[in-house]
Amino acid sequence: MHDHAHDHDLPPAATIHPLIARLEAEFHYPRLHSAHDVAEFLARPGVHCLFVPGDPRRNLETADAAVILPELRLAFQNAFDCAVVDDAIEAALRERYRALKTPGLLFFRGPEYLGAVEKVRDWSDYLARITHFLSLKAA
Repeated sequence: MHDHAHDHDLPPAATIHPLIARLEAEFHYPRLHSAHDVAEFLARPGVHCLFVPGDPRRNLETADAAVILPELRLAFQNAFDCAVVDDAIEAALRERYRALKTPGLLFFRGPEYLGAVEKVRDWSDYLARITHFLSLKAA
């Protein structure tokens, strides 16, 4: 007799990749489950990064991005806060901001969209792009 659970037998929380779960548990990034959650998160002052993970079972870069994001936040001395986009709203959010590739980091100043870094990049590319986003002023 085998005591192995299949993915489809597990509750949704158990299917979250451990490195994505770490962003919530260890770094306290909120998970945004709805458009209302996104709007509420972006309504706060400052610069925000929404982490759009994609499917970690099909995209091996998702786990890498989940490790890179806290390091980026540290490198920029917490100049932006972060949240994890739930898969239930991921497709609509990617479509809205035309950031279709995952994993994605979508940057905002308040509710204003600044741009995205899609897929895993070289460290210097992250630094250049995020520096650019942080330099943009609200319209």
